[in-house]
Amino acid sequence: MAASSGMCRFDGKSALVTGAGSGIGHAAAITLAAEGAFVLATDVNYPTAQATARAIGSGAAAKLDVTDEADWEAAVQQLLGACGRFDILVNSAGVSAGSPIAEMLLADWRRVLAVNLDGAFLGTKHAVRAMRLAGGSIVHVSSASGIKAAGGAAAYSASKAGLGMLAKAAAKECKDAGLAVRVNTVCPAGVKTPMWTTMPFFRDLVTQLGSEEAAFTSLAASGGPFAEPADVVAAILFLASDESRFVTGIDLIIDGGYVL
Repeated sequence: MAASSGMCRFDGKSALVTGAGSGIGHAAAITLAAEGAFVLATDVNYPTAQATARAIGSGAAAKLDVTDEADWEAAVQQLLGACGRFDILVNSAGVSAGSPIAEMLLADWRRVLAVNLDGAFLGTKHAVRAMRLAGGSIVHVSSASGIKAAGGAAAYSASKAGLGMLAKAAAKECKDAGLAVRVNTVCPAGVKTPMWTTMPFFRDLVTQLGSEEAAFTSLAASGGPFAEPADVVAAILFLASDESRFVTGIDLIIDGGYVL
């Protein structure tokens, strides 16, 4: 079947998806599996990873705290044990902390950097090791906030800006070493995901306006329209697939013009 049909692009391939319990990670895991991949759905919240694996109907689940190197080692070994190969890493796990710099707790700053940047470093490290012989694709879910600073989200913006440079450095290292491992990022602006419901200002908006949809509409009026997870997943699948075999070290912006 031709690749342009959008079907079975990943037959015979294996993928590890972080943050697969919800949002973009969940959508990516479901779609990768639908297009033929064996998917190891991982999340720090193991029951949600299991729910994603059940929704897929195949594949497997694992608890993965992306800040814990032992968890990464165990998850990679689980995938290799099941498939004998590691073709795709979709690193979607991420957190934010919505407060001005002058009011932000150091613990919140460190938590965001640990999950969003330390986690990406550990994932890249262990994916490159596992993909060294046969090659593969690493796709990090970054953010337009790493390109255009977002007030009240300094830790998030800083972590995503750092993630973009981490990906470029890893892409160059792999190219220079002659490895067929590609590393790219997708950079969405606002996406309707459960991460928003953890933000105090968003919960306040929901209380004021009566619903999450009304809160999203209010935010969109000032910052631009919100994407759906499927909009981001389409870009992830392109970068994960052989269709982008000559693409590495890029930030693919999916923002409806937000950074213009």
